Amino acid sequence: MKRFAIWLFAAAAFLAGCSGSDEGKEGPGGGDNTPAIAPPKNREDVEGLLTWIQKTHFEYMWSGARPNSGLARVRYFVNEPSKDENTLTIGAGGFGIMGILVGIERNFITRTQGVERLEKIVSFLERAERWHGMYSHWIDDRTGRTIAFAGSNGEDDGADIAETSFLTAGLLCARQYLKDGSAAEQALAARIDALWRGMEWDWFASDTDDCLLWHWSPTVGFKKNFHLEGYNECLLPYLLAAASPTHPLPEPKKAYMNGWSRSGGIVNPGSRYGIPFVVRHNSGANDVGPMFWTAFSYGGFCPKGLKDERGVNYWKALRSHALIQYNYCLENPKGRKCYGADCWGFSAGYTSNATTDYQSMRTNNDVGVITANAALIAMPYTPEQSIAAATHYYWDIPTQMGPWGFWDAYSDTEGTVRRYLANNQCPVAPMIENYRTGLLWRLFMSAPEITEALSALGFTPDND
Repeated sequence: MKRFAIWLFAAAAFLAGCSGSDEGKEGPGGGDNTPAIAPPKNREDVEGLLTWIQKTHFEYMWSGARPNSGLARVRYFVNEPSKDENTLTIGAGGFGIMGILVGIERNFITRTQGVERLEKIVSFLERAERWHGMYSHWIDDRTGRTIAFAGSNGEDDGADIAETSFLTAGLLCARQYLKDGSAAEQALAARIDALWRGMEWDWFASDTDDCLLWHWSPTVGFKKNFHLEGYNECLLPYLLAAASPTHPLPEPKKAYMNGWSRSGGIVNPGSRYGIPFVVRHNSGANDVGPMFWTAFSYGGFCPKGLKDERGVNYWKALRSHALIQYNYCLENPKGRKCYGADCWGFSAGYTSNATTDYQSMRTNNDVGVITANAALIAMPYTPEQSIAAATHYYWDIPTQMGPWGFWDAYSDTEGTVRRYLANNQCPVAPMIENYRTGLLWRLFMSAPEITEALSALGFTPDND
């Protein structure tokens, strides 16, 4: 009983801590008549700028959706528009679902339009190929069948629990959003719940190590044997594997502590630019990973005010991650032309208009390319620095804004890299909304099974 009382206090603390910068503000509500969204009036119109950035990035998922699924295509190249046009990337779909909720609340679309699209997505997911309830990284929009992931040698042609977890976060946000709505909305929430209950998280527990395995293939099983170990973008699968009402890990805390937390190896007491790392990134002890690591597990999960039993506070780790990248661009050790206080941030994306070169960029892999979304998705952790970058991209680099948000990157040698990647476009509107109102964080953290899972993994309030 004492533990339960402590946890009720902790649950209230998360919801209070994750309400965004406009605490208590619910947003416009998504009426049936949506006004036209106008671009910002001038450089001082920060609220207008943020809304416009959200609206344009939302359009990648909305107007750019594929016809059968209602989900976003994996990529779009101006000079090769048909490339992979039927390939869906399922993790970005989770952020796309969150984006639809943002679109309703921000009056980009009506609630009716949003619910209709959610119903289309859920219908597609119900008939799409699944492996032990999990989806593959890539899915064919035309057939709902798995597309083997590039460069996997046939070993990644089935379930991907990391990508499925990012999708699931969006689905659970939608379930919470719809559960008290109309009869039709409640029925859709129940269908989402059925998808969630069908996911067999326990199937992906390693037989020999206390950890989750990233992939399972219908042809080679667990041959890939890729352990989910921190620190990278994959905390969320451990949280969902503890939260599952039907297929939880038998010992979720043991898997979290020994697998994700590497039996304590995840803790990093070092610092850079006087900023503590907090966690040891898989990119190296003296480096931080690509910026998408600050968003993929945290579109719905808000770690603010929490620590695990090793004392790791992921909110502090996320802020440090962004600040280290920011300070690297201030230092600019390679003398890049475009780096500075308003042009910073590295992630995984494209580096050139002329090739299909895709790289995971970070401070220890500086190729002279700023990923446009990197500073934007870090806005909850570094609002001042992120808004400065957003302002610069919009007002000072007119070529950077395209029809579906900022183009993927800005190159030191080429200028704007006119390509889109779903994994970079789709998280922008939700993460900015989390900064502004905490919408997705409140929805996800309101799910009762998430509160119970955090307790099971050993998370407690951190008032430090």
